[in-house]
Amino acid sequence: MKKLAFLMITGSLFVACSSPNEQELAEKEQATQDSLVLVEQQKQEAEIQKYSDIGFKYASTTKATLGKNLMGAIMEKGTEHALEFCNVQAMTLTDSMSQEHNAKITRVSDKPRNQNNQANAEELEQIEYYKGLIAEGKTGKEITPNVKMKGDKVQFYYPIITNEMCLQCHGTKEEQVKPATLAMLADLYPEDKATGYGDNEVRGIWSIIFEK
Repeated sequence: MKKLAFLMITGSLFVACSSPNEQELAEKEQATQDSLVLVEQQKQEAEIQKYSDIGFKYASTTKATLGKNLMGAIMEKGTEHALEFCNVQAMTLTDSMSQEHNAKITRVSDKPRNQNNQANAEELEQIEYYKGLIAEGKTGKEITPNVKMKGDKVQFYYPIITNEMCLQCHGTKEEQVKPATLAMLADLYPEDKATGYGDNEVRGIWSIIFEK
């Protein structure tokens, strides 16, 4: 009997010593879960960065095309001629860049000059977000694109920031925006809301949609 009891106790001790501790098992399981979460997070970040770079390329090349043509119009006949260019050619050039990149490229604002460029509810939220960053003093690489996955499509947002050249048509009336320019604005854009800006302000955003 004593021998049997001894064997049972010894066996129990052996099992206890050989089995992993419950806390150790829990820690290992948690470490595995944390690792999987980290891998998934890194995967998502890489995907967002990839599409952010693509969207930024589309915005940059479209901006360069518009800027080159706008500067040519200003150099040729002055600011008033630039307004005529924007009225007739800006959306056409943007559409051509959309076709080139197989994307829907738009510039929208909370204070549009052309009412076709009025921002929708989600775009207005993005505009306010970027205004907040500018108000905080963010600049350069601190201001990054926002990317949202929508099924098999990507929605890209990035701010359009005013500079000194912009103020010729978008600045304070009678100061940066001269009377002749104001007269043409009234003729071409009777519902214009896009004046009164200062330097380094959010004029609007790039809103670009493309397939994954």
